[in-house]
Amino acid sequence: MNLDKYFVKAELIPAVIQEKSTGEVLMLAYMNRESMQKTLETGYTWFWSRSRKELWNKGATSGHIQKVCEIFGDCDNDTLLITVEQKGAACHTGNHSCFFNKIKEFER
Repeated sequence: MNLDKYFVKAELIPAVIQEKSTGEVLMLAYMNRESMQKTLETGYTWFWSRSRKELWNKGATSGHIQKVCEIFGDCDNDTLLITVEQKGAACHTGNHSCFFNKIKEFER
């Protein structure tokens, strides 16, 4: 598979990670060409750490792995949506999802 079309605009692309069984958004991380290739090859998520400047396999240290179910590219080929089976917490804080800080809720 030629991954070049995903990295035309930038060397890093955002990857939204969603739990397959519930649809819950778990986290947002960034992928470069190498981490996307490793994800495709292994069936587990790999990302590029912008702070550490290195590849990281989600859950390699904590055991909170993400088994990939599906990978979708958006209409512009510059963002990924990856559905996973999450083992344990997705967030480094120990929360299941990184999105637990509600800013505001609007009435309907």
